[in-house]
Amino acid sequence: MPLIDRINDPADLRRLPQSDLPVVASEIRDLITRVLEKNGGHLASGLGVVDLTIALHYTHDFLRDTLIWDVSHQAYPHKILTGRRDKFATIRQRHGLAGYTHPAESPYDHYLFAHAGTSISTALGMAVGKSKDPDHRAVAVIGDASLATGVALEALNHAGTLKDANLLVILNDNEMSISKSVGAISEYLSRVRAGTGYAEAKEALHRLVKSIPVVGERIDRAIDQARDVISRTINPAGALLEAFGPRYIGPVNGHDIPHLVSILSDLRRQGGFTMLHVITQKGAGHPRAAQDPIGLHGVSPKVEPNTSPDLEFPTQGESTWSNIFADALIARAKRDDTVHAITAAMPDNTSVTKFAKLFPERTHDVGICEQHAVGFASGLRKAGKKPVVAIFSTFLQRAYDELFQEVSLNHVPVTFCVDRAGVVGPDGATHNGSYDIAYLRSFPGIDLYSARDASEFRAMLDLALDGPNPAAIRYPRTFAVHPTKEIPATAPMVLGKAEVLRNGGDTAILALGHLTYHALAAADLLAARGISATVVNARFVRPLDMDMVRDLTERFDHVFTLEEHTIRGGFASHVLEELAMVRGRVDRIRPIALPDGFVPHGTRSELLRELAFDPAGLAARVAAVLEGRPLEFPLPAP
Repeated sequence: MPLIDRINDPADLRRLPQSDLPVVASEIRDLITRVLEKNGGHLASGLGVVDLTIALHYTHDFLRDTLIWDVSHQAYPHKILTGRRDKFATIRQRHGLAGYTHPAESPYDHYLFAHAGTSISTALGMAVGKSKDPDHRAVAVIGDASLATGVALEALNHAGTLKDANLLVILNDNEMSISKSVGAISEYLSRVRAGTGYAEAKEALHRLVKSIPVVGERIDRAIDQARDVISRTINPAGALLEAFGPRYIGPVNGHDIPHLVSILSDLRRQGGFTMLHVITQKGAGHPRAAQDPIGLHGVSPKVEPNTSPDLEFPTQGESTWSNIFADALIARAKRDDTVHAITAAMPDNTSVTKFAKLFPERTHDVGICEQHAVGFASGLRKAGKKPVVAIFSTFLQRAYDELFQEVSLNHVPVTFCVDRAGVVGPDGATHNGSYDIAYLRSFPGIDLYSARDASEFRAMLDLALDGPNPAAIRYPRTFAVHPTKEIPATAPMVLGKAEVLRNGGDTAILALGHLTYHALAAADLLAARGISATVVNARFVRPLDMDMVRDLTERFDHVFTLEEHTIRGGFASHVLEELAMVRGRVDRIRPIALPDGFVPHGTRSELLRELAFDPAGLAARVAAVLEGRPLEFPLPAP
């Protein structure tokens, strides 16, 4: 019987002898690998912290103490050890375990979040909130890439001023975020990794000196008093990190479970503000993941042979929107040497890597620092370049203040390519790009585009780069229409002008971006019901084609707006506000948008069907309204 089958709670783990823990680690790695080969998910990250996770749960009771995982994509071993082993086969599947920590799943999870850098802030809050309990310990596990985020450094700066907070920050140093870590802090830590023998030698010296009869303890205390001098001379990272106030320990081997158990046991007894620097290997224990931690950071679900693809709409192609963006940017950069690409630690996911191979000197990975990315882009544009910031919708939220001040207020024409706009699938609520229209349109002067296909995207990118205003082009995490199925453009694109793609006499659908082809497919289904629908490709949220909107609302009793964005503050809200200002027929607008709630995880196709965003669902919703029933906004159950 495998040892992990006997672990239904961390208390069961703590009953095992330490000699069994490496076996538990091996079994956890095997389970993660087997399940993710089928389900997909974050592979290399979780494998790298298996030993650390075991040591943490072996030395702490996190029903009493607090454990916060930064980002929490590496928490699969934690889930397995905290009563979710039997459900682990459902990870990232519809109605299964989330791919991140989730309080609804376990009392060992305190947050559902998947954005980097916030673990120290939240753990510090827990430590201060429970400071009256001297036996409580708050632990934050943060990666070296996340440590360079502004919010993490702000939290360390605050923690250093507090005297009664029992906070342990574990720096999980593996040289990686999703891709290779970048920046001065990462380079500094790289130099420290080369000298990891310092920590091991120091521990050996402590053990040796303590063993000396009578005077051993006194000599050891004297050595401890000289630690600052030693660390600043041999291990400069200690000096850097201790400047924030913690007692720094490390670096230590993050795969030596007995050593980790010893250190963590000591630190739990001591309390206070401490940072433990742990060196781990992303993908440890998996030959391919260890050799390719970038490629196997996350793996895709296994596709069964001889199965047809689950199409979102009939004309779906095989090119992702991220690749369409990269190809369009490369084509423009070949004829315009002022074009630069900026990414915030997502070169592979945004496909900026393709651009970087051709134009390395014009590619800027700023690390997990979205605020800086936007501020940097503003300065680059002021200097005469044309920066394109490629960033996920959910992460661009982190740069809200810079969008306001460095871009909108100063009217700097930066171009944003907003990836993962809409429902993302298995990553779930933390990653859904549901709010970018709302926050971007709240600032004056930012034009908002959304292309229906690859050809239109290329035209929009040129329009944005050559225009006088800041601009954002949003696109989803999915496949675009097949090139042979694209509707040819009938005229050059004009900023703020929509296009009619189909004429009908019963109703109208004003669709935004890629959903235009969903709307056309829905119109075919409506035609089979005897309902004739006009379909319009809106193209722009701002500037809005008010001539088109007024014409549609004067001709049709029901005009459906269609967007993959929350109902609050999105495209429909903008249409209604603009109509209200000209005393138009706001009573005829019927918004179809994501519901006012958080869409859970599942495959994208599953979720679109449950949201009634697939062509059949859209057609049914339109027909229901025409038959006198209210428009519904179904929210998939968690």
